[in-house]
Amino acid sequence: MILHKKPNIMNKSQWPLWSTLLLILFSSKLSAQNDIIRQQSCEGNPYQQTVDSLKQAYASQGFSLLREASVTMESEFEMPIVLPMQAGTWYQFIFIGDPSSRLYEVRMYDWNERQVVYKKNQWGDVDGNIISYSYVPQFSEYHMIKPVQVNKKKKKLCGYVLLLKKPDPNAKR
Repeated sequence: MILHKKPNIMNKSQWPLWSTLLLILFSSKLSAQNDIIRQQSCEGNPYQQTVDSLKQAYASQGFSLLREASVTMESEFEMPIVLPMQAGTWYQFIFIGDPSSRLYEVRMYDWNERQVVYKKNQWGDVDGNIISYSYVPQFSEYHMIKPVQVNKKKKKLCGYVLLLKKPDPNAKR
């Protein structure tokens, strides 16, 4: 009777090589997870008084609030926000940035990644740290809104976004 020795898939000299490769593989996966942008709300809401007055002003014009959120942002990095929008509906988007930032921008893209809105304010402009615009989409689809602010003194900033909608007066109830 001949007994065959079970083949050794990995000999002892290959163990350091394989362990190093596995370590590199898993460490790159872990570091890649840190590159994910996640929306986090700010602690407290430094813009509450401004937000309340804007909501009241737009409500008096017939707008209803769809979404609002405070967002922790990093200076010079866009914060992508994806929202579904209905064709022919009148939307109002408002971004409030940190008053000490020197530049504020908002870009909006349709589903085909075509830029449909670009707004820019600088510190000292009349509108200052608030960017507001109306938009009526041609198609019912998701849109991506990317606000960004630049601040030389602070790395972490607070921003606030509002999306309002004006109901269609011709819509059946």
